[in-house]
Amino acid sequence: MLSILFAMLVILALAGTVVVYVAFPHRGEQVPHAPGLAEAMRRGVNALPTLDNQREREHQHH
Repeated sequence: MLSILFAMLVILALAGTVVVYVAFPHRGEQVPHAPGLAEAMRRGVNALPTLDNQREREHQHH
């Protein structure tokens, strides 16, 4: 029972993070009352491999 509760809390936290990212930094706006959070999210997204990042890396290697 505790493992299910913990899993649900993790899922809700992840979903909340995605909603906050899509609502603010993805559109170029600051997160109200937490401007550092928006910058941290942008750095995290830039570090993850995405299609745009992969294309840039391919062009740099050629």
